[in-house]
Amino acid sequence: MRYIRYTILAIFMIVLVSLALANRGLVMVALLPEGLPLAADFQLELPLFAIIFASILVGLVLGYLLEFFREHKYRKKAAVKNREAAQLSAQVAQLKKESGKDDDDVLAILT
Repeated sequence: MRYIRYTILAIFMIVLVSLALANRGLVMVALLPEGLPLAADFQLELPLFAIIFASILVGLVLGYLLEFFREHKYRKKAAVKNREAAQLSAQVAQLKKESGKDDDDVLAILT
C-alpha cells in the first residue's frame, strides 16, 4: 500500500513540475481595475505557474478552514460525551468498590 501511495505522489509531482515548466511565462496581475486611481501601483508580474499554485493553495486552506469550523459542533458534542462516559465509568468503579463485589452477580449465583 505504501508503494502505491509513493507512486501516485511521484506521478502528481511530475505533473506539477511539468505544469510549472510549461507555464514559466510572466503574466501581469492587477489587483485593482485599470480605471481606478493607483491601479498601476498594485500590479505584479509573476510566472503563471506561481499564480496557479497560489490559487490551489488558497483554495485548500479555505476549504480546510471551512470544514474545520463546520465540524466544530460535532467535536464539541464528542468531547461532552467523552466527559460523560469518563464520569459514568468512575461512578461505576466507585459503586463496585463500595459494594465490595467486583465479581459478576451471575457468576456469584452459579457458584
